Amino acid sequence: MSDATVTRIAIKDVTPDVSSAMSALHEAALAAARAAGIEPELLQLVRIRASQINGCSLSLTRHLRDARAMGQSEQRIRDVRAWRNSKVLTPRERAALSLTEAITLVFAGQVPNSVYAEAASLFDETQLAALIWAATVINTHNRIAITTRLEGSGAPPIAAAG
Repeated sequence: MSDATVTRIAIKDVTPDVSSAMSALHEAALAAARAAGIEPELLQLVRIRASQINGCSLSLTRHLRDARAMGQSEQRIRDVRAWRNSKVLTPRERAALSLTEAITLVFAGQVPNSVYAEAASLFDETQLAALIWAATVINTHNRIAITTRLEGSGAPPIAAAG
């Protein structure tokens, strides 16, 4: 059977209780980030990077739009993919993006101690926990969108910047 003939489930309709719990988790992670003082702009960068790696164009489109609406410059948005070499992203932003990449690509190995230590040196425990939750939640959203082929979610993945 080809991919063109496979109908995917409407997961929210099939498992509304789990979908509601996922929405509640998203809201709880967002509230934790707010309470920890994580800037909404930083959360958008985290969401953009995870969505780039996962190839979720649905989420990527949404988070690029939201980042622009928050006033993120095109240069900063473009630099998310090449964050290691960015002159416009702050050390905190680069550490958050490094942690996001490690979480997103965890199948390639553990989150390296050096990545975790760098993030822990720039964020307090509450902020670090909020970042871990934010990266985990966007990765879950990406995987659901891609697996169920929500409209606009099927872009090929972008490899992690080296």
